[in-house]
Amino acid sequence: MMKTVKKIVFWTLVAFALIQFFPIDRVNKPVDSKVNFVQMKQAPEKISTILRNACYDCHSDETIYPKYAYIAPISWSVKSHVNEGRQHLNFSVWGTYNKELKENMLDRSMEALKHKTMPLPGYVVYHKEAKLSEAERTLLIQYFDEMLKSKTY
Repeated sequence: MMKTVKKIVFWTLVAFALIQFFPIDRVNKPVDSKVNFVQMKQAPEKISTILRNACYDCHSDETIYPKYAYIAPISWSVKSHVNEGRQHLNFSVWGTYNKELKENMLDRSMEALKHKTMPLPGYVVYHKEAKLSEAERTLLIQYFDEMLKSKTY
């Protein structure tokens, strides 16, 4: 029995060591300021700060990967979340979206903020700067709502 446990532990450690040789791609694409949301919209500093702290890691090409994103298999999960976030909304390419996409993304962003589904609770655990106060949520919702009402997206 003890030999079997030792073998399982040994091969688990070997497998863990081997998967470290297959890193994820953590290279961000270059960001064109002409289509990046905060520059393009000349977002107020407070809005820009909130977005960069709470949204940009998963919803832009300016992801800052934390140390734990360098350890497989955790890195695979992180990369999957980033890829999925960029598929739903990528602030770095905001200017390339058509009117309907922008409207939809602003609507969905406001809903996620209202229902506190974004930023993801698991993300906030490790990124305290991403935890939004009620005032910050309200500020973002009002900013996005004003963009929709004035059609300045």
